[in-house]
Amino acid sequence: MNQSDPIAVVIPCYKVTRHILGVIDGIGPEVGRIYVVDDKCPDNSGDFVSANCRDPRVTVLRHEENQGVGGAVMTGYRAAIEDGASVIVKVDGDGQMDARLIPAFVAPILAGEADYTKGNRFFSLEHIRQMPPMRLFGNAMLSFLTKLSSGYWDLFDPTNGFTAIHADAARYLPFDKISRRYFFETDMLFRLNTLGAVVADVPMDAVYGDEVSNLKISRIVTEFSVKHMRNFFKRLFYNYYLRNMSLASIELPLGVLLLLFGLVFGISHWIDAARQGIATPAGTVMLAGMPMIMGVQLILAFLAYDIASVPRRPLHKKTLFRKQ
Repeated sequence: MNQSDPIAVVIPCYKVTRHILGVIDGIGPEVGRIYVVDDKCPDNSGDFVSANCRDPRVTVLRHEENQGVGGAVMTGYRAAIEDGASVIVKVDGDGQMDARLIPAFVAPILAGEADYTKGNRFFSLEHIRQMPPMRLFGNAMLSFLTKLSSGYWDLFDPTNGFTAIHADAARYLPFDKISRRYFFETDMLFRLNTLGAVVADVPMDAVYGDEVSNLKISRIVTEFSVKHMRNFFKRLFYNYYLRNMSLASIELPLGVLLLLFGLVFGISHWIDAARQGIATPAGTVMLAGMPMIMGVQLILAFLAYDIASVPRRPLHKKTLFRKQ
C-alpha cells in the first residue's frame, strides 16, 4: 500500500456505540480516511464518535432520516470519491469484522485483479461451526439465489458486509437505485454484474460477540426471494438482449417454451385419458416427452453459458472507465 493509492473506509452506524470506537482503533495506517455515517442512529453514534474519537482520519457524516445500511454506504462512497480515494472499504460498526484484514481486501483491487472484493465466512470448515445454525442455513439458501440473480456463480456468502471497491467502478453505480436496506449487499452484486465488474471472494472469519443483529432471516426470506427474481429477469434482459445477443439469448426462451409445451400437452392428455379410462397412447407420451427433454437441455446449455460468462477483466482497467 502507498500514498498514491489512497484507501478510505466507510462505517455505517446504527446502534453500535458499544463497538464503534474499537472498530476505528483497529483500522491500520494503510487507511487514509475513515467516514463514520450516522444513519439517524437513536444512540447518536455520530455525536458519540465526535466526542470520544481523536483519530484525525475520521469524518462524521449524518443523515437527517434513516436510510438503511445501503443508504449509509452510498453516502460514504460519494464522500470518498469526492475526496479522491482509489479504493473504498466498507466495514460494519458492530465489531464482527477484523479490520486487520483490510489489506487483504484491498490487495486484489490494487493489483488489477478485481473491481470489488467481499468476505467469505464459509472458506474455513472449522470456523463454520461457530456460525449460528439459522444464519448458516439462511446464508446457504441466499447464496444460491444470489448466484442465479447476480450472475456471479463463483461467489458465496452474499450477505457479507465486509467489502472493498475501486472508486472507478463505484462512480458508475446507480447510487439512487441500489437497495437501501438489508438487500443492499446482494443488490450491489447485481449492479456490478450489469457493469461487467470483476468480483472476488476474500476468506475471513466472523466474530460473534454481544452485538445485536437487526437481520432476521425468517422475516426477509420472502422479500429477498421476490427481489432475487426481479434482479434475475433484469439481468437477463440487460446482458442477453439489451447489450448483447448470443446463442444463449435463444436457448433460454426456446427451452422454457418447449418445457412448458411438453408439460401442458402431456398433463392435459393424461387427464383426458384418465377420464375415459384408457391408457395414454405411446405416441402421445413421446410428443410430450421429447419437447420436455429438449427444453431441459436448452436450459442447461444456457446455464453453462451463463456460468462461463462471469466477468474476468476488471472494469477499472478498461479504457472507457479510466478517469480523463
